[in-house]
Amino acid sequence: MIGNISNNYGYINYSDEVLGNIVGVSTMECYGVVGMASKNAKDGLWELLKGESLNKGVKINSKDNKLFIELYIIVEYGTKISVIASNIIQKVKYNVENYTGLKVSNITVNVQGVRV
Repeated sequence: MIGNISNNYGYINYSDEVLGNIVGVSTMECYGVVGMASKNAKDGLWELLKGESLNKGVKINSKDNKLFIELYIIVEYGTKISVIASNIIQKVKYNVENYTGLKVSNITVNVQGVRV
């Protein structure tokens, strides 16, 4: 379990998959993102992921109840990458903290490709 919250009523544990899906959906809602990228281990190639496997382009680590998120995305040709990355960071941080109550310490956006 990556995220744990405790209060007077009990404990809440978040799995990797749940947090990955929140991050993946939040990323895909941003303008200019074509899809998430997943590394094909045998070829070393990056492949475009859509739909059901959005959490495979997301790596989440936890330390001292803070989340460190790493994203692998593919962007649309002709868009400004710095603006897209900034929007993704703001949206993912807001959604994760708002939906789960966990604190996000760091978000790294890795652009793996550009598609037309």
